[in-house]
Amino acid sequence: MTARGPARGVRWLAVPLALVLAACTAEARSPAPQSGPSPFADCAALAAPPPSAEAPAAAPSAAAAGDVTLPDLELPCFTGGAPVRLAGLRGPAVVNVWASWCAPCRTELPAMQRLADRAAGRLTVVGVDTGDDREAAAGFATDQQVTLPTLYDRDKKLIAALGRTTLPVTVFVDGQGHAHVEPLPLDPGRLTAHVRDWTGVTVTS
Repeated sequence: MTARGPARGVRWLAVPLALVLAACTAEARSPAPQSGPSPFADCAALAAPPPSAEAPAAAPSAAAAGDVTLPDLELPCFTGGAPVRLAGLRGPAVVNVWASWCAPCRTELPAMQRLADRAAGRLTVVGVDTGDDREAAAGFATDQQVTLPTLYDRDKKLIAALGRTTLPVTVFVDGQGHAHVEPLPLDPGRLTAHVRDWTGVTVTS
């Protein structure tokens, strides 16, 4: 008699391994009211350009960037206060859309904080916590010492407007407001290169 059980088991084991993806589906999570202080900075300065922003000469033209701009949406700041109008966000800027339940986001977000620290005064870096539980987002940010100003997008309005369904998503905005959308996770090297190519700001490690 031929033993078929083990071979069949190997075939079934191969199926879930083939379904592992680099990006997270932007599934909704039930938000919970936040208790305790927020780890994030407030959003008061987001509409103003960085005080010593570099000239965006190295940034792409509108045609090269596909003439994309940030959607005209208003999102609340995670810390409260007045909502922020995304279309009014001044470049050069980097907008990182993330969630605490997204594994690639959990790897990428600390790199965004390091970028914000290294490029302070020349580049605005802002997070958008999307479809997430506020407590979980605040807890993760506290553990990773992420303090960059962050908007809260409970209903995933931004990624819907960008035509995306997975996280993370990063939007690079140059000094003229032209944007480039990157729908894949970024390691520190690619993040630095994208900042240079799409905003005109050079950041050294």
